[in-house]
This record gives sequence, structure tokens and C-alpha cells, in this order.
Amino acid sequence: MLGPIARISNQTGRNVMKNIVRNGSHGGVPGENLPFQIHNRTRLTINFFLFVGTGLTAPFLVMWHQLAKK
Repeated sequence: MLGPIARISNQTGRNVMKNIVRNGSHGGVPGENLPFQIHNRTRLTINFFLFVGTGLTAPFLVMWHQLAKK
């Protein structure tokens, strides 16, 4: 009973992936699938420090705020 359903599902999945690969992505280009640009080195460095700095600083700021409350 699951045989025909599995075959249809498998074929549908293949067709969807073929269309995504054909139309969506060129592939082989470094940084193409990243949510930020890597070509401007200065901007990349600033964004990296902001992203990592926020994540590392937030717990300490929360702790300082909690300890400073009366």
C-alpha cells in the first residue's frame, strides 16, 4: 500500500529539487547563499564584531542590570 505513495512522493520531491536547482541557485560561487555580502572586507568585519559582540555582551548586561536593581 505504501509503495505507490512512496514512488509518487519520491518523484514529486525530485521534481521540486530539480526546479529549485535550475531556477534558484547558480552554485559554485563562494558566499552566494549567505545572508550578507562578503566582498566588502571592512563592512564584513564590522558586522562580525557587532553580531558576536552583541551575543557575548548581552548576558553580562542582563546580569549587571539584575544586580543593580534594588
